[in-house]
Amino acid sequence: MSVLAGLRSRAAARPAHIVLSEGHDPRVVAGAIAALDAGMGPVTLVGPEGEVTARLAELNATSRDDINIEDPETSDFTLEVAETYFDLRQHKGVSREVAQAQAHEPLIFAAAMVRNGFADGTIGGAVATTSETVRAALQIIGKAKTAPIVSSFFLMVLPQGHPSGRDAMVFADCGLVIDPTPEELAAIAAASAASCTQILGDAAKIAMLSFSTKGSARHAAATKVTDALALVHRFYPELNADGELQFDAAFVPEVGVSKAPGSDVAGHANVMIFPDLNAGNIGYKIAQRIGGCEAIGPILQGLAKPANDLSRGCTAQDVMNMIAVTTLQAAAKDTP
Repeated sequence: MSVLAGLRSRAAARPAHIVLSEGHDPRVVAGAIAALDAGMGPVTLVGPEGEVTARLAELNATSRDDINIEDPETSDFTLEVAETYFDLRQHKGVSREVAQAQAHEPLIFAAAMVRNGFADGTIGGAVATTSETVRAALQIIGKAKTAPIVSSFFLMVLPQGHPSGRDAMVFADCGLVIDPTPEELAAIAAASAASCTQILGDAAKIAMLSFSTKGSARHAAATKVTDALALVHRFYPELNADGELQFDAAFVPEVGVSKAPGSDVAGHANVMIFPDLNAGNIGYKIAQRIGGCEAIGPILQGLAKPANDLSRGCTAQDVMNMIAVTTLQAAAKDTP
């Protein structure tokens, strides 16, 4: 079974109610139906009822009882969304009138459904920008009480038959935190390790990446990574992490043995922690465009409840995969 097939199978075994804030988009509707056909669901599609119904009709899905439509212009839930938004944002000077207007925004509406317990997770970003999608999640759902920081990761699925024998890895943070401090980098590593287990079902081996391996270069940028590793060992002693490591030392067993002898992470890492957003964003796109990896994300971590972002160039398959990821995150939230 492929990584993605396994991910969808595990999500189907723990169904969750996912709300999609761009329910009028054909890709979102097709992806939602594919997820339902794979055993996931139910789903709520947020958007103008006429448009959403038309998209469903095109796919002969208007009579499904596992699809709910919520139109913020007519929904009974909209008043509750407005009150939620006002309660959360009045300290920023937001008036009730502004809150009532914002309640009609699909991203806000969907996030409020999750916050208030009417859905388990939300997905947007097929039409909205990443900044809009993340802002709504942060404002309405908010950071988990136990999370030092909200960050993101990409699930990188390697091509089948890759010479490394690997099938998937976690890359973080490639989409949100621009220049993390050592403390933030350590928190990103811990969150990414948990995400690796949630999404892939694998124990994490964490590489703190740099242009240097084990002191081969001396620079403040490399010191930031070693400082972050020390904090991981101090605050998260149960995690298997090593650094600083160059990517080849983290990924290739022979290079790992040569550059970091004695390390059980070097050459075998499945969680790659980049030192900043420049490195992370460039790295995942090189892996995607030249290496042929499938990049799923950015997937948010550190929120009180799951909310995730799609690419505006996403396909229906991407939507289905993100529903599976969000479902697994919701299942982890429910686990004591």
